[in-house]
Amino acid sequence: MGQPEFVPALERDRVHVTGRLPVPGPWEADRPGDVKATGGQPRGPWLGSAGPDQGYALRLASRLRTRVTLAPGESLDDAVTGCVEVAMKRASLYGRAPVMADVEIGFTLWGFLGDSPEPELVAFRGAMFAGAAHHYAERRAIVDHVPEETLRLTLAEVQARVKAGWRALMTVG
Repeated sequence: MGQPEFVPALERDRVHVTGRLPVPGPWEADRPGDVKATGGQPRGPWLGSAGPDQGYALRLASRLRTRVTLAPGESLDDAVTGCVEVAMKRASLYGRAPVMADVEIGFTLWGFLGDSPEPELVAFRGAMFAGAAHHYAERRAIVDHVPEETLRLTLAEVQARVKAGWRALMTVG
């Protein structure tokens, strides 16, 4: 902060500007961890989906915990973790932070919200969600079963299509 001229000070106590820094040149992504503009964010198995404020999906999911219906032997933490991962992937497709619709879509796709899901879906998700709260591989498998086309649907479309048949919304096999 500059020193006002009206404040009495000795010459040795005054601020003396001896040199100025040069204006920096243009920035380039040349460090090892930088994402190059031409290639963009890498995509593929186990790489996840980058997006802003992804952790906010956990806060939103905490509001849905009382509405989640579990089958015997399923863990609420596993269900929340897996569905939040789906919500974060959906939000990253739009380049934004997660919103409640993203989280509800994650829970609806896997049959944790709404009417009781088909027994076949419960069996399919049971093995997949077991340990998801503690293991990255399980979370990635959950997310990789939901294609981008499904994640681009609205919440109302997902709710309608899940009732018609959940297999059409996921890659099963």
